[in-house]
Amino acid sequence: MLNFKNVGLRRNTKVLFAKASFTIHQGQKAGITGANGVGKSSLFAMVRGELHVDEGDFNMPPALEVAHVAQETPALNSPALEYVMDGDVELRQLQQKLAAAEQEDDGLKQAELHAALDHIDGYSAVSRAARLMSGLGFGASQQQNPVNSFSGGWRMRLNLAQALMCRSDVLLLDEPTNHLDLDAVIWLQDWLLKYEGTLLLISHDRDFLDSIATHIVHIEQQQATIYSGNYSAFEKMRAEKLAQQQSSYEKQQREITHIQSFIDRFKAKASKAKQAQSRIKSLEKMELIASAHIDSPFHFSFPKPEKLPNPLLKLEEVAIGYPDKTIVESASISISPGDRIGLLGPNGAGKSSLIKVLAGELLPLKGERSVSEHLKIGYFAQHQLEQLRTDESPLWHLQQLDKKATEKELRHFLGGFDFQGDKVSDKVAPFSGGEKARLVLAILVYQNPNLLLLDEPTNHLDLEMRHALSVALQDYQGAMLVVSHDRHLLRSVTDQLLLVADHKLQIFDGDLEDYRLWLAEQKKATQETVTVSTETPTVSRKDQRKQEADRRKRLKPLMDAVKKAESDLERYHQQQQALEEQLADSSIYEEGEKQKLKTVLAEKAKIDSALMQAEEDWMSAEEQLAAAE
Repeated sequence: MLNFKNVGLRRNTKVLFAKASFTIHQGQKAGITGANGVGKSSLFAMVRGELHVDEGDFNMPPALEVAHVAQETPALNSPALEYVMDGDVELRQLQQKLAAAEQEDDGLKQAELHAALDHIDGYSAVSRAARLMSGLGFGASQQQNPVNSFSGGWRMRLNLAQALMCRSDVLLLDEPTNHLDLDAVIWLQDWLLKYEGTLLLISHDRDFLDSIATHIVHIEQQQATIYSGNYSAFEKMRAEKLAQQQSSYEKQQREITHIQSFIDRFKAKASKAKQAQSRIKSLEKMELIASAHIDSPFHFSFPKPEKLPNPLLKLEEVAIGYPDKTIVESASISISPGDRIGLLGPNGAGKSSLIKVLAGELLPLKGERSVSEHLKIGYFAQHQLEQLRTDESPLWHLQQLDKKATEKELRHFLGGFDFQGDKVSDKVAPFSGGEKARLVLAILVYQNPNLLLLDEPTNHLDLEMRHALSVALQDYQGAMLVVSHDRHLLRSVTDQLLLVADHKLQIFDGDLEDYRLWLAEQKKATQETVTVSTETPTVSRKDQRKQEADRRKRLKPLMDAVKKAESDLERYHQQQQALEEQLADSSIYEEGEKQKLKTVLAEKAKIDSALMQAEEDWMSAEEQLAAAE
């Protein structure tokens, strides 16, 4: 068990939380929630022994194996599969001892070590690591690729797999879904449900917490309080507590009335689709959700679009991909005002490419893209965070959109995204990923689009901002198409699901639970195919070797392109980080450093542009390789 008794933690002079007393028992799964900066990651550091309590006592049984996800990945030449297996420390120790015993020709010691390996299922370690990598989205051909050939996001998946490989007593996961797509999130959820140790999980994914957590430790106002149940149960208890405060009650009622009007409007057509019925069940919980967020710092809404032509945009028999490879064939879609579409599909199937074609950033290989003359697209994608002017402020970014708006009006608007006081005029350079994402969303909302194309809009956003975005999207009167691993967002704001798979775009007749079952069936079918082909080979070994050699030869140019793109991406990321560290140093803005500041800003703009191009090249290369495999 993990026992906290009157525990207090500080960061410099700031008190994170004090007098925290609770116990997390063996086998329990505790979600750690609270706004950014309240001390969630510091609590993890304390459990790992990297921080000591400033007051009170924290203790846990000795010799517990604590696993966590490393934040950095060494640039190793060793195969990714071997790197994942390194997570099982006891396995590696026994293997080293066995190698030494074999070197010394000590037969008795070898027998003892083989027995020890058998006891910890060491002989199944390779298949266990391979299953972890497969679940997290790695193809079979990628398992032997060197660690340094993977990009930043995929390296984080390797680190996660390595942490899961550890046969731990306590597992600490800090935002594990940030770098995952929906398929991998669903797989990880199922894996964690079977995990027999004690789990501490920091997450801003409501459905993920609801499915896994048995307890919630919530940190706010310098207090850490434990609640029994999942996140929805915590919200209900917290809502009841907050509702007792008269000053909050009226605001709560306004929020409930706003959401109820949306529910009533939606119920009128609820009988039309199976996913609509599922969505109403989740919407019926929203009164409780709303009251649990009445003190949220985020309050914004989309204005009514000026014009809503019908249709807004159409694709007819469009082929999507690249000159040497088609990813999606004969895709047709017509988007009209009021459409709320969620886009599903396996990693690499072409979801992001489809959104790029819709946004006009990628030309179709064939077919027709037709748009209304009054179409106004609001496109959110992760690479847009890098397009922000880091040497300018949030206020400056909005002023470029609307020269006539007063500073007071723009400050009020930015306040809805929790850019308050001096933050409005601070430079963007030192902003966190969450703050940059909020600013990009603020810019998008301000432009009043009539079609929203959102590709993973909740990455980096905390629970409060995700809730505010969900509420705003529910009342949005234009059309939207969303790709997200956040199932709560998809369930709350979409009423139609499309599936990109097997080179096709088609309607998905079901809800997100049906999609989870569909994924399981697809994986089962794939495994059965592999088993059949292994048990009943139809070609000779010579032919198999020839086929494998031909396959490697065919894929080599694509793999080389991926490696080059990833190498460029890593190099530009490092250069960008170094420049941002310089810009975060206040001394560079002093009077005598103007020339240095100008030079750094010019270099930063150059690297930002190069990084954006490198990301485009990498995404293109990855999709082409995934399609070819």
